[in-house]
Amino acid sequence: MTTSTEMPTVAECTVTGCSYNHDGCHAYAITVSGENGSADCGTFVPLNTKGGLDRVVAQVGACSRADCTYNSSLECTASGVRVGPGSGGHAANCLTYTPR
Repeated sequence: MTTSTEMPTVAECTVTGCSYNHDGCHAYAITVSGENGSADCGTFVPLNTKGGLDRVVAQVGACSRADCTYNSSLECTASGVRVGPGSGGHAANCLTYTPR
């Protein structure tokens, strides 16, 4: 079982249009989701209001991309993930996603 201290951190987020991103990701944990080759950040919120916690190192709380190399029982095993704008109209993707 993975505990919160073992969850991978969000090492970088370059999605400027996300409410949780202000000088880094301020969500307590993100969810990686998506389909058809895309690994979307399911926590992405496109509002002008900034949210999240003042002092936080965001972590990966869940990953539903079972086809990712780093996914073990729907838990991310990467040492850290990068989130950024995706291709094909996806606003925020897990750039660490690596299909098996």
